Amino acid sequence: MLNTNLGKLSPDAVARRVIELEAQSLLTFAADLPEDFTAAINLILGTKGRLVISGMGKSGHIGHKIAATLASTGTPSFFVHPAEASHGDLGMVTPEDICLMISNSGETSELGDLIAHCLRFSIPIIGISKRRDSTLMRAATLRLTLPDLPEACSIGMAPTTSTTLTLALGDALAVALMEQRSFKPEHFRTYHPGGKLGARLASAMQLMHGPEALPLVPATTPMAEVILVMTARGFGVAGVTDAEGRLTGVISDGDLRRKMIGLMDHVASDVATRDPVTISAETPAAEALAIMNQRKIGALFILADDRKPLGILHIHDCLRAGVA
Repeated sequence: MLNTNLGKLSPDAVARRVIELEAQSLLTFAADLPEDFTAAINLILGTKGRLVISGMGKSGHIGHKIAATLASTGTPSFFVHPAEASHGDLGMVTPEDICLMISNSGETSELGDLIAHCLRFSIPIIGISKRRDSTLMRAATLRLTLPDLPEACSIGMAPTTSTTLTLALGDALAVALMEQRSFKPEHFRTYHPGGKLGARLASAMQLMHGPEALPLVPATTPMAEVILVMTARGFGVAGVTDAEGRLTGVISDGDLRRKMIGLMDHVASDVATRDPVTISAETPAAEALAIMNQRKIGALFILADDRKPLGILHIHDCLRAGVA
């Protein structure tokens, strides 16, 4: 049987060649950004509507990802398939929107109806293509021209380098818009509450047990009653409060073991650890988990500015939510 692999590069060598070629393409692109890039950012920031993204084939797949990234980072955006647009979805694109169309050649025929719709209703078009003189780019309000660099595949035809450049350009748009909007982690969690990312950005308030679950006792409570409260609440701690309801100390299971001799002859204030570690409601859950691991404690009280307890966060709450 004929061995068709004679003289061919190893898979590892091909992989290195592809990655190096695409990496170099990105560096070339970064050194010469499209001249309309800043204008595109300002146009998107000023729109009252949404950023509608469209593209066919591999450009469409990249467009889906760009739309999802923009939507989760503060820029309302969605993807419209060009063929579906021609069959009724043009109604989703309104005069208050901006349309970002992706076509490596700039001659994707399926985009024709969407281009005509935008021109008819004076909807701004941001075009992404490597050909500045193409149909798409001539119709575009702003042009984000990709460098005309070879694809990374051996036949020079499969979208590889071009899709990597387009994806990077989409990320650049999203991040530039984020920074212009002063987008913060708490904003990201509003749009991305699920998964590990959402869990990492959760605040203590979002995971805590509220006031009705708090294991609190007055400073003068006999230790026999303190143990009953700790057992009933199940957090392994009790918070000790003063006459105004402010937290002054915490009693843990470890405190009980360390002061076992004569324990029942004491009241809560005798056994409590003074000035315990606490957190605010805005403390990120990931930070709270780090504190608990560092201090080797199982729970943290969450206090208001006046040191009155708002809730309690157990280490298991963080782990169940995927905070790690």
